[in-house]
Amino acid sequence: MVKIDKSVGKNIKLIKEIYGNSGDLNTRVIKIGKTNVGILFMESSSSPNSISDFIIKSIDIIKKETKLFGNVFETIKNNIYNSQLIITEDFLDFSYYLSSGFTIIVVDNEEKAIVLETRADLDRGVSEATNEPVLRGPKDSFTESHAKNLGLIRKRIKDNNLWFDEIKMGTRTKTRVSIGFISDIVNEDDIVKIKNTLLKINIDGIIDSGTLKEYLVKNKASFPQIQSTERPDLTSLALLNGKIIILVENSPYALILPSVFSDFLHTSEDEFQNPKNISFTRILKVIALLVTLFTPAIYIAITTFDQAVVPNKLLISLAIQREGVPFPTFFEVILLMMIFEILRESDIRLPANMGASMSIVGALVLGEAAVNASIVSPIAVIVVAITSICSLIFTDADFINGIRAWRFIFIISATFLGLIGLVCASLCFILKLSSLETFNVSYLAPISPFSKKDAMGALFKNSTSKTYRRPSYLKIKNKIKQR
Repeated sequence: MVKIDKSVGKNIKLIKEIYGNSGDLNTRVIKIGKTNVGILFMESSSSPNSISDFIIKSIDIIKKETKLFGNVFETIKNNIYNSQLIITEDFLDFSYYLSSGFTIIVVDNEEKAIVLETRADLDRGVSEATNEPVLRGPKDSFTESHAKNLGLIRKRIKDNNLWFDEIKMGTRTKTRVSIGFISDIVNEDDIVKIKNTLLKINIDGIIDSGTLKEYLVKNKASFPQIQSTERPDLTSLALLNGKIIILVENSPYALILPSVFSDFLHTSEDEFQNPKNISFTRILKVIALLVTLFTPAIYIAITTFDQAVVPNKLLISLAIQREGVPFPTFFEVILLMMIFEILRESDIRLPANMGASMSIVGALVLGEAAVNASIVSPIAVIVVAITSICSLIFTDADFINGIRAWRFIFIISATFLGLIGLVCASLCFILKLSSLETFNVSYLAPISPFSKKDAMGALFKNSTSKTYRRPSYLKIKNKIKQR
């Protein structure tokens, strides 16, 4: 702690030196009698209108009107127009408050300062989710405003047991990080673990919630172990199920933990549609996951090593299609998969009005030209196209990256050992996923450890009116959802 100087002039001089006489640091000194009153604010992060209309005018009224009852500091504190007023005695707090858009008032002969909220609205308004579109359900999404994000959750859960523990992270950014939970449902030990983990992080700055993921996960894996969402409705449902959320200032994404593999097969709109339709969609997602993971590897295995498992007519058809192709099957598939991944990345990075058309043109032109030039066979194009289409059903970027990584592992295994290599890689895949834990919750729960009721609920959507308990794999205090 560094004490605030009793001289307004010295405080202003020191804060200017700290900020290197930055052009957006504004100061003003007003005399009330023989006492100097200093006003400090950042033009870039504060609202000049708020400062003029509420602070300067308030001080001007104090200066012109009746006698001062008590000292200047107390009079300003009791007569200033502002919704939020903080008293600080630590000069080190000045940097945080100024950068956050607050205005600081210092008074001669006082070792404390008045801090007033005058933040400018630098955030976009609440808009529709871009990466998690929903057909039926709430359309709003998180923004970069920390207060708005908390409000979007409070709007949905009007319960005094909804608590947010706030800490500041980053030695330079001092980013606000809120840990949200419903106190009479969640396991308090998990809150303590998360908070202790975050407090141990010593880093210059936290710019986005994604930075925290690698610190919160012990066992590294290709598939995400923490769910990230821009939807406040999905976040609220997670809280009601006894999960914990993390909101980071300036980030439009919330982290949900603990998360399991099946969570990435669900969407927020599952709660708002017919259970039978949702169950069918979830089955489609499981089939699509298996297809996108194993189809290229199976194709390589049966055309390179295990032709005996293929019917003769199909084998002859495959041989005819590959006639004239100079490259082995492995090279064909890898080449097409790499082209598809490049097209996908291009589609993501390009502006929205260009991305889709470029991808379609690229896929059609390159695919047709490659087949006509006998660089790849038509069946290889079909296999890669089916694989790619099935991967598009998933929206979480980290989950898609996990699928991509393991798909290439299966391809390489099938290339060297055929179906035997594919089986061995599949066993490694299952062992890896089953070994993962997030805050003592198995990543493959409720399959491992097996819970029949929860496993059926993960695959088939139960009617909300018949869902009485929260998931049993979550170690929470209150498992009753409705009576």
